[in-house]
Amino acid sequence: MEKIASFTIDHTRLFPGIYVSRKDNVNGNVITTFDLRVTRPNYEPVMNTAEIHTIEHLAATYLRNHEDYKDKTIYFGPMGCRTGFYLLLAGDYESRDIVGLMIDMFKFISEFNDDVPGASARDCGNYLDMNLPMAKYVAKKYLEDVLVNISDNQLIYPE
Repeated sequence: MEKIASFTIDHTRLFPGIYVSRKDNVNGNVITTFDLRVTRPNYEPVMNTAEIHTIEHLAATYLRNHEDYKDKTIYFGPMGCRTGFYLLLAGDYESRDIVGLMIDMFKFISEFNDDVPGASARDCGNYLDMNLPMAKYVAKKYLEDVLVNISDNQLIYPE
């Protein structure tokens, strides 16, 4: 079998950032998949499932209520390696196009002080695996250390 594209990225040279992972054409419409890399792979600790799960609930809620992106959001969810998230948007985008959106979204998460949306037995299959304080910590760290002063090498995959 051929390696899929995401397994051809040199993860030893990958830093936290926002990367276009792929673009797919679906019935004449482009779907852009973003790699939102929150931690440095194989270098720093991965996120625990509780904070990933909390960020997923908050980010998905934020995006699906966003005035400009609610109808463009296809999916937001965690990477299996627990170093980041995938965001799929309808449209042909570059990494820099969503920096402002990601700043606003991670600021929202880092400042969130209410009940996590969907964190109930009725609404979620694992609602007890949530950690809002750690989700806020991770979001603030990504916001401050990566997003607010993002550089070109954090927007384009290393070669």
